[in-house]
Amino acid sequence: MRSADSTIGTSPSDDDPSLRRQFWRKLGAAAAQIPFAEDLLAAYYCAFDRATPMQVKGTLLAAIAYFVLPFDAVPDFLPVFGFTDDAAVLITALKLVSSHLRPEHREAARGKLDELRARA
Repeated sequence: MRSADSTIGTSPSDDDPSLRRQFWRKLGAAAAQIPFAEDLLAAYYCAFDRATPMQVKGTLLAAIAYFVLPFDAVPDFLPVFGFTDDAAVLITALKLVSSHLRPEHREAARGKLDELRARA
């Protein structure tokens, strides 16, 4: 069985789609500030895992896009409340597809989050 890291991209590069670039840029800047960063990363790894079913990928990518896109119900720069709508969307998506989130997605998320926080 492949690990999540071997089946998906873990960092931005010139040939990555813009959603991936925007995701890593925004998460890198906010990793220390958002309490649901591990869940968000696990969702990312699950969404880009080749073994994840297409309908699950769609659900997770919609939640990730909501986090990345600048159009937001609650602007992210607001203290305390900025990421609450992003968290609500992500938690809802994760509840819908939780059976597809595997331990290797969580492990990859923890490892990457530790790396991001060490850089900050």
